[in-house]
Amino acid sequence: MKKLALLLLSLLALTLLFAGCGSSDKETASTAAKTTLKVAATPVPHAEILQVVKPLLEKEGIDLQIVEMNDYVRPNMAVAEKELDANFFQHTPYLEKFSAEHNLQLANVAGVHIEPMGVYSKKIKSLNDLTDGAQVAIPNDPTNGGRALALLEKAGVLKLKEGVGINATAKDIVDNPKNLKVTELEAPQLPRALDDVAIAVINTNYALEAKLVPTKDALFIEQKDSPYVNILVVRKGDENRPEIQKLVKALTSEEVKKFINDKFQGAVVPAF
Repeated sequence: MKKLALLLLSLLALTLLFAGCGSSDKETASTAAKTTLKVAATPVPHAEILQVVKPLLEKEGIDLQIVEMNDYVRPNMAVAEKELDANFFQHTPYLEKFSAEHNLQLANVAGVHIEPMGVYSKKIKSLNDLTDGAQVAIPNDPTNGGRALALLEKAGVLKLKEGVGINATAKDIVDNPKNLKVTELEAPQLPRALDDVAIAVINTNYALEAKLVPTKDALFIEQKDSPYVNILVVRKGDENRPEIQKLVKALTSEEVKKFINDKFQGAVVPAF
């Protein structure tokens, strides 16, 4: 009888051992099957939008790792050098210019939202209050600098050489009735410059980080038909990777559209 009991106990122990191994093997297989996707994004609103799609991708077996970056150079270089799979922070004119200047092979795979650029001030309540020789701060990267100058032209405070478009620089100002002094600064520094300049033209992501409400605080703002749609960017050749396509689908989902509309109240506008 004792022998039979010992035999049964041995069989039970072996069963538990193999069951444990099977469970471990399943967990290992499950972990191995998950795909990691690393995407760079500026904190607001890009990283916030990616947080919305993270659980959607989790259901698809994709571990979305959001790498926050606060500048406009590293995200493209990191994707090109295969440190990251994609980035989400820029619009097409910037991508095209940056890629040409740095000889990068990057591709736009999805347009997600528009962030209207705005003119802000802590010193005046209207652009009509600008005084002679007032200091104006704009982004120092070529695309956003030209975009800022075009916005100031649309606001009626200066005039640019005909046809310069987004490539405009301060040298292309042909009519400056108030002798505005244009200063170029790193885009993230522009909100802090409001203490020192009359007006600053600020990208919406940096305005939001500084607790500015574009639809309320901007003295003048781009219209919703702005061509500067913020895009998801990958290396050329990676456009059709299954995990990239799943990210595109998630970023252009109804969940994301609702989040953008509810969270930003017109300061950020869905582009799909």
